[in-house]
Amino acid sequence: MTHTGLVARVLIDSPLPQLDHLFDYGVPAELVGQVAVGVRVKVPFRSGGRVIDAYVIELFDPRAESASTTDAAYRGALSPLDSVVSTAVVLTPAVWKLARRLADRAAGNASDIIRLAVPPRQVRVEKAWLAARAAAVVVPVAREPGFSAAPEPAVPDAPVMPAAPSETAVPIPPPASAPNHPLVEPVETAIPTPSPVSIALATPAFVGYPTGRLDSVIMEHHRVAVAAIPELTQLDDGTTIGRWAQTLAELAVATLGAGQSAILCVPDFRDQDQVQAAVAQLAPTLPLSRVDARQPNPDRYRAFLACLQPEPRIILGNRSAVYAPAQDLGLIAVWDDGDPLYTEPLSPYVNTRDAALVRQQNTECALVFLGHSRSVETQRLVELGYLADVNPAAGRHPRIIPTDFQSEPDQQTRAARIPSAAWQAAREALGHGPVLVQVASPGYAPMLACQSCKKASRCTHCQGPLGLKSASAVPSCRWCGALAAGWTCAHCEGTKLRVVTLGTGRTAEELGRAFPGARVIVADGDHTIQTLGAEPALVIATRGAEPVPTGGYRAILILDGERMLARESLRVGEDCLRWWANAAALAAPGAPVILAGVGGALARALNAWHPDIFAASELADRRQLRFPPAVRVASVTGTAADVDAALADLSAVAGLDVLGPVDTEAPLVRAVVRFGYARGDEVAHALKAAVVRNAAKRRKPKSGSFQPAPTLKVRFDDPELL
Repeated sequence: MTHTGLVARVLIDSPLPQLDHLFDYGVPAELVGQVAVGVRVKVPFRSGGRVIDAYVIELFDPRAESASTTDAAYRGALSPLDSVVSTAVVLTPAVWKLARRLADRAAGNASDIIRLAVPPRQVRVEKAWLAARAAAVVVPVAREPGFSAAPEPAVPDAPVMPAAPSETAVPIPPPASAPNHPLVEPVETAIPTPSPVSIALATPAFVGYPTGRLDSVIMEHHRVAVAAIPELTQLDDGTTIGRWAQTLAELAVATLGAGQSAILCVPDFRDQDQVQAAVAQLAPTLPLSRVDARQPNPDRYRAFLACLQPEPRIILGNRSAVYAPAQDLGLIAVWDDGDPLYTEPLSPYVNTRDAALVRQQNTECALVFLGHSRSVETQRLVELGYLADVNPAAGRHPRIIPTDFQSEPDQQTRAARIPSAAWQAAREALGHGPVLVQVASPGYAPMLACQSCKKASRCTHCQGPLGLKSASAVPSCRWCGALAAGWTCAHCEGTKLRVVTLGTGRTAEELGRAFPGARVIVADGDHTIQTLGAEPALVIATRGAEPVPTGGYRAILILDGERMLARESLRVGEDCLRWWANAAALAAPGAPVILAGVGGALARALNAWHPDIFAASELADRRQLRFPPAVRVASVTGTAADVDAALADLSAVAGLDVLGPVDTEAPLVRAVVRFGYARGDEVAHALKAAVVRNAAKRRKPKSGSFQPAPTLKVRFDDPELL
């Protein structure tokens, strides 16, 4: 291969922490017209002819006068790039900067973030997209800073992007210094300009909010926490959606009216369908890309490529949508940011809320957190003044009736799973329309206990909990599926079982007998029902799976509240408030919402519809106890020696609070590190160095020897850690 003097600085697509930095390769002459910043390439790595995938992050000529001294100092010849996978530029500088900052903040790998941002390549879809670009009218489009096509062998006077400030004690620390990206000449692209007719449609009125309040959010790029209006609305085609979905659609359409793109993040596909229906009514001609993990791979990649187009568009999706490339990003909106579905289960476990905050700092776009309730993390940002508080113009809210606030002379009736007031409300409402009954668990009887000693029944094979799938089914383990036909209690040797927890199936069975002739519908994870008519019906649903009825539910019964609150979690109170508020927002105007068996501050907050007051109280308690989000936390898990070595690296960082280590699964231990936001960069850097050092111990073993895999694991801001 003939070397041209050009150098491609690439990020290798590898989960190994010791490879989480940039590598330099020479650009051979035959690839000069194909290599560009953001394209996929294959590079040789180590020996044995091994070739691996990578992304081009920078492209420069070290002989140019503007090149830095570190860029120009090479001893010997660089290995050349092996090949260009595709000329499609799939990694934009904005996404790379976001990935690098989030990975550094969580002591993770940037390639793990990019793997979420850039879907797997679909060759046929990509070739069709490239062909469409080549066939369109060529118009000059200026690239954003740090983004360039392949330059000629010498690039004179190429300025670089300035480094961002270091982390300080603000709600979400500003981005750390990112690698430099050369800024070169504008390139030719084959994408038509957006239609002015579409932009002219983007003139929504924000229904239910003070005049001009949300307009200023879009035009002046404010950061706000918006209280959603807890009611339903009907579209022109008869579809019923939540008012919150209409608000999100109005924000997105207004952003496109200003000539900028909007990213809308929602927890799951049910929410996406509602927002998409609202956008379709407000502005059916505006470009919308749906980024959904449920989509087939070709459809998902096609939507991703559409996001790379230079015209503004609406990008709608779940937690990974926050990483989507967007032309001139003007808005990031997150619905119900407290939902656990926003927490990425893969390393580095970044929550969508944190990704949205960091990306907003990078782009200075508008940022909106919308919800019926408020997470404690959002409340902290409001109290710090980082987010402004926006409330509806009118104080309408559902009619919440906690049964603990009612006087019931019969204590046994008051303690029943379905109090008499709830029975009466359901009976009266069934004559007018659907009634929702929210329960805690799916299935028939998900938890059984010994009839004699009342201890929880356990599987004799794996010690998992036993449950019933139907009234006539044999008890089985919920973990391994083993049947428990001849079960014997390990505590008292009893052989009879009793039902402890009623799921959707058993509840539907009991209510069907109590209301003969009524239509009974079950909606949970196994029975997906998204919409419902206005006909009378009893709907038994788990939290988050409630169908949206035409005109709203005529009554809502929220059961199993005490069992939901019995979950061992720091977030159990705010989670329950969020589940119940979202269910209550499905009620018809004036319909009763019966909250059974729950009292105290949680019931008062729901009754008065003041979730912000409850969040503020939770935050005050956590400040006193130094629990997140008052402080940040990181868990360090591994062998005792590895954890001790990692904690020793943190000894130079001031203001840390270390809990543990304590035993977990043998031979592993876990320590919890608590620290202030201002120390985030130092803690992440030290723990990342410990992870790299631990991973580097794994070398290719000698013949006949065995080297165990590294065990040290670090996770920041785990919501279920405490």
